Amino acid sequence: MTDLTNIRNFSIIAHIDHGKSTLADRLIQTCGGLSDREMKEQVLDNMELERERGITIKAQTVRLQYTAEDGTDYVLNLIDTPGHVDFAYEVSRSLSAVEGSLLVVDASQGVEAQTLANVYQAIENDHEIIPVLNKIDLPAAEPDRVRQQIEDVIGLDATDAIEISAKSGIGIDDVLAAVVDRLPSPQGNADAPLKALLVDSWYDAYLGVVVLVRVIDGSMRKGQKIRMMAADSSYVIDQVGIFSPKTEKVPSLGPGEIGFFTASIKEVADTRVGDTLTDDKTPTKEALPGFKPAQPVVFCGLFPLDSAEFEDLRDSMAKLRLNDASFEYEMETSAALGFGFRCGFLGLLHLEIVRERIEREFNIDLITTAPSVIYHVYMTNGDMVQLHNPVDMPDPVHIDRIEEPWIEASILVPDEHLGGVLKLCEDRRGIQKEITYSGTRAMLTYRLPLNEVVFDFYDRLKSISRGYASFDYHIEGYEEGQLIKMDILVNGEGVDALATIVHRDRSESRGRAMCEKLKELIPRHLFKIPIQAAIGRKVIARETIAALRKDVTAKCYGGDITRKRKLLEKQKAGKKKMRQFGKVDIPQDAFIAALKMDEN
Repeated sequence: MTDLTNIRNFSIIAHIDHGKSTLADRLIQTCGGLSDREMKEQVLDNMELERERGITIKAQTVRLQYTAEDGTDYVLNLIDTPGHVDFAYEVSRSLSAVEGSLLVVDASQGVEAQTLANVYQAIENDHEIIPVLNKIDLPAAEPDRVRQQIEDVIGLDATDAIEISAKSGIGIDDVLAAVVDRLPSPQGNADAPLKALLVDSWYDAYLGVVVLVRVIDGSMRKGQKIRMMAADSSYVIDQVGIFSPKTEKVPSLGPGEIGFFTASIKEVADTRVGDTLTDDKTPTKEALPGFKPAQPVVFCGLFPLDSAEFEDLRDSMAKLRLNDASFEYEMETSAALGFGFRCGFLGLLHLEIVRERIEREFNIDLITTAPSVIYHVYMTNGDMVQLHNPVDMPDPVHIDRIEEPWIEASILVPDEHLGGVLKLCEDRRGIQKEITYSGTRAMLTYRLPLNEVVFDFYDRLKSISRGYASFDYHIEGYEEGQLIKMDILVNGEGVDALATIVHRDRSESRGRAMCEKLKELIPRHLFKIPIQAAIGRKVIARETIAALRKDVTAKCYGGDITRKRKLLEKQKAGKKKMRQFGKVDIPQDAFIAALKMDEN
């Protein structure tokens, strides 16, 4: 076991693309965790999707050996965290397992929305924070301006912020020296009963569930019987190890150390993140506070393009759930799309990642229905129903009121794009709370209904600000709203996959846009097809697809006009009958395109 005073546990936090994973690469390389031959870019991003998109999705840990100038050997436990708002729960888990943070800020772009969100989480966890200015070798870098910005916007003293370039390796030794000098060593008692925090878990095909832990007191070793306090289950440890970043078995893990163990656990669901582990025979008295479980905020239906692949989809969902505990699903059926699943996600990027992983890793083509949020429907008899799917909306006669989730959003945007962003927030029923300036950038705080944000808010924000705006949000609570269910009828029949819940004031424009879009997408049939948007029995928008017309009088030469009229009447009667019994086929790509509708 390592002496506690020679251990440092820290995480790297930053906005997206400010260089967290690159800095982690350099620290691993400098400490000799991997040889130059084994080194590759973004070592800790081991998922194919992470490498391709250049983002971190799962927080990763690594243990490094570092020798200071005075010859003392230190053990550094580093956690590289995601920067995207959808994976904020990964960050909160990582921060509760360590004592300090490196705050990486891009020296050319400065402080962004997610920088703020992550710093506040670190401060809540009583972290010692070391500001690091990255990318100082860029021509556009302005370290002095960014230092001032860190002091003005965050309120951190940045006079001794470390200037580095993670890509070219400038200043990496200074970072390691600062970690050892400025960050506190962990507290813990090796003789007390075992108390450890469950930080993360994932499924391995050979070992079963691999559990990442941070030991607070006591020690854990192979063969020990441990108990999970919240899950109330006990297991015997098969092996204990660390990541350096390769997996290495160790005889035991002591206080302040971060490592993993396996214990023939079959389901990731049995290992609750934030749970406290203790010895089965001599348990600790009280559990650790843990942290809030991830709550899904966006729901949508996933259906296989080919209905024969439903069983494959069910298997792939179960396998994906093993590695992503924040993803939830349950079975549902749809008249238009057949059998599928209703899934819960942490945000739109999370939805996109899960969908892409299913399509890639399991080779299943999917249809995604319109994303929606959880509404609280209060009935006249006093009951409250949670509504995930617009199709399940109870009869309006029995509804007293409907509440929708609201968020508080922080948006950082350059001055010249401020007008467009303000208009976007106003269009989405936003309520402005405050607006402050730092240099040439405005920081907006807005209250927005979540269902206006999940659709395409982030994409619109990026296009209005030419990619310069950054956005972060947290759920504030539920409020009553004038919400109604809007159905789309094609040839008089409701299409449940296109039903949505909208605000009364926006229903007409949304309905009209949907009908116009479907008119372009549905191919013409031999009879007229009306497309209607309806609220209850009231039609609020309509478009008609004209019938394909066959010229039945083509072979009718000369003679009396009644001959032509008779043929046309016969055709008219045929079309009327066809419209009664004819079935409209809506192509799958029309569904997808209609759901991706942009309001412009």
